[in-house]
Amino acid sequence: MAVWRNEKGQAVAGRTEHIERAAFGPLEHTEIRWLGGSGAMINSRGTCVFVDPVLSGFDMPLLIEVPLTEEEVPRLDGVLLTHCDNDHYSRSTCRGLRDVTEGYHGPQYVAGLLKEELGISGHGHDIGERFSVGCMEISLTPAWHNWQNESPKHHTREFAREDYCGFWMDTPDGSVWAVGDSRLLEEQLHMQAPDAMLFDFSDSRWHIGLEGAVKMAAAYPDTPLILWHWGSVDAPEWKEFNGDPDELRARVVNPERVVVLAPGQAYRLKRL
Repeated sequence: MAVWRNEKGQAVAGRTEHIERAAFGPLEHTEIRWLGGSGAMINSRGTCVFVDPVLSGFDMPLLIEVPLTEEEVPRLDGVLLTHCDNDHYSRSTCRGLRDVTEGYHGPQYVAGLLKEELGISGHGHDIGERFSVGCMEISLTPAWHNWQNESPKHHTREFAREDYCGFWMDTPDGSVWAVGDSRLLEEQLHMQAPDAMLFDFSDSRWHIGLEGAVKMAAAYPDTPLILWHWGSVDAPEWKEFNGDPDELRARVVNPERVVVLAPGQAYRLKRL
C-alpha cells in the first residue's frame, strides 16, 4: 500500500476498513488485522485475540478512525497487554470488552492494574512463561521500556524490565511475534525466525528505533514486517508515533516484505 503524508509531513495510515462481525467467525487459516496505533487483532482458525487494543479513551488526537468499537466486538478468547502505557493499555477498552472476553493476559504488573483499577481478574505471567488461548500457544518475550524511571512526573514507583513484554504466538498456520515497545535487546536478534512480526519502527530512544529496526529486520531477512505504532496519532513532534514506512523500506533487506496495512485490513499468515 502506498504511504501518503499530511500537511504536517506525517506519514499517515490509509483509509480505515471497518471490521465486520464475520471477521470473528471460524476460519481455515490465520488472519492478522491492524487496529491502528499499536493494536492488532488475530483470528487463528476461530480463536480470536486482541493485542494492545485501544478502541477508545486515548488522550491524544488521532489521524485515523478506529476500525470498530467495543460494542461491535461479539467475542474474544483473549486480550493480550504488553505494558501499561495508555497507547497500549486502554482502560476504557478493557472495561468495554470484559463481558465478551474469556481472559486478559499480560505481565504481572499489568494484571495487578487490571484488578486494582478495573476489577478485572487478569492472568499475570512472567517473562518466558507459556500459556494457551484456544488453538494458540503464547509466550512472553523480554522487553526494555521502563522509561518512567527517568521521568519525575511518571516515576510513581520503580518500574522493572519485567513489567513490559512482547508476545510470541504459535498458531496452526505459523508464528507471529508482537515485539512490543522496547529498546533493542541482543536476545531479540536470536529468536527462531517468526512467520510474521508486528513491527515497531519509530525512531525513539525508548523504542527499537530506526537503526535498531534495520538491524532487527536484517536478523530475520525473510520475515514479513507488519508495521504498527505509526501513522495514527496527530503528534508530529513525537518520534514515538511517526515512523515512515518508505524510510524503512529503503534500508531493509527484501523491502517488499514491509507490510503496510490500513487499519482493519486483513493479512493472511503464511509459513516461511
